[in-house]
Amino acid sequence: MNVGVCKLNLRLPENASLKDKRRILKSLISRVSNKFNVAVAEVDNEDKWQLATIGICCVSNDRRHANEIMSKVVAFIMNNHIDAEILDYEIEIIPVS
Repeated sequence: MNVGVCKLNLRLPENASLKDKRRILKSLISRVSNKFNVAVAEVDNEDKWQLATIGICCVSNDRRHANEIMSKVVAFIMNNHIDAEILDYEIEIIPVS
């Protein structure tokens, strides 16, 4: 079993309040979760209006498949979510015995 973990640092340049940030993140998290069947949550920068950090996780029997899913999630966010830009991301695949 392999666990794929991705940490995304996002910038929300058009954001003016925490309420706007929550609206944008709720939409993004819902779309990613539904499309890729992964777990997604805001994990850092909860009190900053224009910054967000989200964590994404998946479980797979194949290491390559887990990496592919995480890469597709990052590409989806880069290409389809206009309100947020990716500042940085890291993907880690953890083998679990």
